[in-house]
Amino acid sequence: MRAGLRGLGLRPAEFWALTPAELELMLGRGGVVAPLARARLEALLEAYPDGAGRDGADRERKETGHGRHG
Repeated sequence: MRAGLRGLGLRPAEFWALTPAELELMLGRGGVVAPLARARLEALLEAYPDGAGRDGADRERKETGHGRHG
């Protein structure tokens, strides 16, 4: 808060209206986020597979090539 009010000269309402990302950018800390690498995408897909908890509807679609309505 001190950096925003004193360092940047923001008014309290201006400070509180900022998102954390906007404040970091104004303070010069907003770095570039690396794009999602293939390995991380595969790890996420394994951890959170499509259709988990849908009573097998997605499994049926994968096995037969179409869903229950197709």
